[in-house]
Amino acid sequence: MSLYKIGKLLCSVIFYPLYRIKVVGKENIPADGPVIICSNHISNVDPPVVGITSSRNIYFLAKEELFKNPLIGGILKKVHAFPIKRGMRDRNALRKGLDILKEGHALGLFPEGTRQKSGEIGQGLAGAGFFALRSEAVIVPCAIIGPYQKFKRLKVVYGEPIDLSEYREQKASAQVVTDRIMEEIRQLHKIHQ
Repeated sequence: MSLYKIGKLLCSVIFYPLYRIKVVGKENIPADGPVIICSNHISNVDPPVVGITSSRNIYFLAKEELFKNPLIGGILKKVHAFPIKRGMRDRNALRKGLDILKEGHALGLFPEGTRQKSGEIGQGLAGAGFFALRSEAVIVPCAIIGPYQKFKRLKVVYGEPIDLSEYREQKASAQVVTDRIMEEIRQLHKIHQ
């Protein structure tokens, strides 16, 4: 059994009862082919929560600082995370993300780029739009709703895939596409609160 599967199992055993996780719309995630799952970002626990509630194995971008500790960095790499330098255009991370999508895998993104501790959904950075425009991946919005307090309900809602064909044809900017993705996440959040 891979470290990814072991981690997913352990996190499921811990987080499902701890946060009383309810999953909505899991069937909206395609069973195969390239997919980008874009979620709002509340807590450091978001990547494992999205990972355990998704039907796919997900590769996540994670801030470079997390990889500076050799032990943590080594574990993160084994569970399909890879580093990105924040505050700049990190060509290596962008290339790695596109390669993952070309291979037909799932890429997990938190377009806000940092946690929104208030629980409000912030502005998205252009990276999500970049990956969406440069790949043929299906985009699935995800809203995490709840306080991340022990034994209080945490809801993870996967929306229907976003049709970006018009944006791709018009060669829209990455930021415009990210804004559309973030609007879909906001709508999911509003509807399912």
